[in-house]
Amino acid sequence: MSLRGLPRFCYKKPGDRRASTLGGTMEDKNASFLKRCWSKLKQPSAKYSLLSLLVVGFFAGIIFWGGFNTALETTNTLAFCTSCHEMRDTVYQEYKETIHYSNRTGVRAICSDCHVPKDWTHKMIRKSKAAFEVWGKLTGSIDTKEKFEAKRMTLATHEWERMKESGSRECRNCHDFEAMSGEVQKQTVFKKHMKAKVEGNTCIDCHKGIAHKLPKEYKEEGED
Repeated sequence: MSLRGLPRFCYKKPGDRRASTLGGTMEDKNASFLKRCWSKLKQPSAKYSLLSLLVVGFFAGIIFWGGFNTALETTNTLAFCTSCHEMRDTVYQEYKETIHYSNRTGVRAICSDCHVPKDWTHKMIRKSKAAFEVWGKLTGSIDTKEKFEAKRMTLATHEWERMKESGSRECRNCHDFEAMSGEVQKQTVFKKHMKAKVEGNTCIDCHKGIAHKLPKEYKEEGED
């Protein structure tokens, strides 16, 4: 029987070790590729195999991430925020007199709830900027009440601008125009909130000084 006219992969010449079909050839190549990869992973890198290094690196990464995240969350606690006297003796004392600290429902918003974003990207940006604020601590720029009051307007303005740029993102973690009820809120308050929603205003536009004293230099819009 003549094989003339048939595709070459359907037959083989005497001594040809290739598979008689294209499917068999691909299977052999895949098996060979996997064997080479596994062999490469088991090859020693100086003293340890690449596979061992990958396994150790994987678990080391988990430990590092756990430690990093734990340390990061520690900096969000009220105890950490008030560990320096600059905060403890000034804004913390003011905050303790507000509804965000003590109220009928028992829900407390701490420093990080208002000043640190929840999502990872914005949180890391805020933490990176906060790292530069350590310089103020080291140089003693606000280490007395007098120095703090002298810079209160500057510090407050920076925070107001940040909150304005984010649309009062941290406030809206708890307060949402859509969740406000005209049956529960006083009508005058509810109407103001709905007006702010329509005009595109956010919490910080009307609620400066809600948790801390306003600077002496602060003036409402329209005031001389």
